[in-house]
Amino acid sequence: MAEDELAAIRRRRVAELQAQNEDAPNNQQAEEKQRENEMKNSILAQVLDQSARARLSNLALVKPDKASSVENYLIQMARMGQLGGKISEPGLIEILEQVSQQTEKKTTVKFNRRKVMDSDDEDD
Repeated sequence: MAEDELAAIRRRRVAELQAQNEDAPNNQQAEEKQRENEMKNSILAQVLDQSARARLSNLALVKPDKASSVENYLIQMARMGQLGGKISEPGLIEILEQVSQQTEKKTTVKFNRRKVMDSDDEDD
């Protein structure tokens, strides 16, 4: 009886260890993503003043993809040393306008008119 109980305990323990190992990559990915977010936020805190950060946060609520592209643009400029001090809200507005112009989708509408023959148009 003791051997059966011991085998059952071992099976449970092996199953627990396997479950933990399966969860480990997910935990590592979540931790890595959290570290990236913290690093991004710290860089943005160094680059933007309070009012500019507030505007960027508001933009992230409405247009998350646009806010993300602006954040990446700012981080890239900061890493290259192209920013001279903190960016104020008017400076951020200029950057937002530049990004908007670059990502603006040009749509054109083309009409193809076909002449349709009606019974009124026929010549007798």
